[in-house]
Amino acid sequence: MLKFTLLPLALLFAAGGTVQAQSTTPTPVVPTVTSNSGTNMVGVPGCHFGERIDGSTADDASAHLRSAGYTNVTGLKKSCDNNWHGHATLNGVGTNVMVTPDGQVIQEGY
Repeated sequence: MLKFTLLPLALLFAAGGTVQAQSTTPTPVVPTVTSNSGTNMVGVPGCHFGERIDGSTADDASAHLRSAGYTNVTGLKKSCDNNWHGHATLNGVGTNVMVTPDGQVIQEGY
């Protein structure tokens, strides 16, 4: 009698495991809203919804760093406040750097 009770339970668990294995994880949708001024506001994980993301690029930030005398610019990432953060070399010494939205270069992590 015990065999007949366990068999339906085993089949039930096996079928449930198969269904779960076929399910997929939904891809998160990042909403973009255009304000009245035409500026894109993006809902980015880790940022406040409605942060205004400017049009600056990593190439723009790298150009500002090169004009300030930095070389070997790597790892540029844009933060929620539109500052670019990365690593660069100045006078043979590697350092963390930040480029502000107005193009000012600041050395980080003294």
